[in-house]
Amino acid sequence: MLLLRPPGVYRPQGDTDLLSAALRRTPVAAGARVLDIGTGTGAVSVAAARRGDCRVTAVDVSARAVLAARLNTMVRGLRVRVMRGDLFAPVRGQAFDLILANPPYVPGHAPMPSLHSRARAWNAGLDGRRVLDRICAQAPAHLAPGGTLLIVHSALSGEAATLEALRAAGLTAWVTARSTEPFGPVLRARAGVLERRGLIRPGQRYEELVVIRADRASN
Repeated sequence: MLLLRPPGVYRPQGDTDLLSAALRRTPVAAGARVLDIGTGTGAVSVAAARRGDCRVTAVDVSARAVLAARLNTMVRGLRVRVMRGDLFAPVRGQAFDLILANPPYVPGHAPMPSLHSRARAWNAGLDGRRVLDRICAQAPAHLAPGGTLLIVHSALSGEAATLEALRAAGLTAWVTARSTEPFGPVLRARAGVLERRGLIRPGQRYEELVVIRADRASN
């Protein structure tokens, strides 16, 4: 898929493909309300909108990402509502049948990057969970009865922590997809730090990506 990607907007990679594949395996009813959190270029929103008669909303904190997602969906003739804001803030009070999320999850440095830093698209704090934990805490309130959350991230960021948080919120959660991917430029540059912190083995230059599915009961 050819997508407009301005500088500083996350480039679709293996995690985008893994989440899109999980989306294709997930039943989506006609008229379903779909939310794509951290849309980036809008790649996952495009995949969702192509599923048929569903109402897709995409959100990103980056103005450049919002512009890219709007253009990438419009040129394909897809009706996607693209909004700028921090996670669920633009859709406060709204519920969705399907929530899709590919948040920043790379373990990095404790201080968050500045608002205009490119690293904002991937750097997620010291343990990689700064955004993940917020999604786990906020997503359940935005799931309609019978709704589903699909979230992709690296196992380096703690799949057990995601599962525990979602289950504690009353959702049924499990890993629905896995994929092993070679390190990209960001993780290669941080490999030494990850080794010293015990997050990877010496010489390891690959990570496991997971898609976690969480369902809300229908009543």
